[in-house]
Amino acid sequence: MRTILLDNIRSLLNVGAIFRTADGAGFSRVYLAGYTPTPPRHEITKTAIGAEDAVIWEYYEDPLAILVPFRQRGGIVVALEQSPESIDYRAYSPPIDCDICLVVGNEIGGVRPEILQIADTVIHIPMLGVKQSLNVATAAGIAMYSILEHSDA
Repeated sequence: MRTILLDNIRSLLNVGAIFRTADGAGFSRVYLAGYTPTPPRHEITKTAIGAEDAVIWEYYEDPLAILVPFRQRGGIVVALEQSPESIDYRAYSPPIDCDICLVVGNEIGGVRPEILQIADTVIHIPMLGVKQSLNVATAAGIAMYSILEHSDA
């Protein structure tokens, strides 16, 4: 099972785009946490184009409320964030036949430190230009399809 957690994502359009990509990449569930907006919202539907109805979603105020039990059940938490410990997303190959939760964080602040502490792996997308990050929906899409490519889809 592939899932994604969106923590403190401000943009409703980004949330919708991530729902749409999650559906396309075969992610079965979207967890929304913190102040991430939840459906039903016109702005989410505008970019999700109905994917918010096709992919199961749950809201948690505290992202650790889902991530800690997820790990305790044997799931793998993969955070998408640039850090000294992060590895290039192209080098990450998830274990076969395991549940994975990809975590993306706030557009400005990134993934919270407490999530990074419990993540099994932290991956990043190399940035070759002046900017140090991509739009969160774009980055999430790259990571979701990379996980799909390396899993037993």
